[in-house]
Amino acid sequence: MTDLNSLKYTDEHEWVALDGDIATVGITDYAADKLGDVVFVELPAVDSSVTAATVVGEIESTKSVGELYAPLTGVVVEANDAVVDDPSLVNSDPFGEGWLVKLRVEASDVAQLLDRDAYVALTGGDQ
Repeated sequence: MTDLNSLKYTDEHEWVALDGDIATVGITDYAADKLGDVVFVELPAVDSSVTAATVVGEIESTKSVGELYAPLTGVVVEANDAVVDDPSLVNSDPFGEGWLVKLRVEASDVAQLLDRDAYVALTGGDQ
């Protein structure tokens, strides 16, 4: 189980786990629950540059289509092909096997993101 307090969050309901200069990004369980059953995921290509707060992908569910935003500026070093092949991983394991992309970022940029308490407050106390 991922320590949710060690992650950083965005107001677009994404989580970020930093390991050196590599940020693993996914959507939160709150976002996955609000989307409903995820049926399609489109991710940015490896080696593409992304800019914080811009749309870099798409997540479609039985309820709606959501946009995936880059939480940080960086370069995509890995995209989770398992999620593209089996989008339900976003619902079943959003903080584990359902991760979306890994970005090479400036580690100092992570400080601008929300901590767990601020994210829980943003969602009205829901996780």
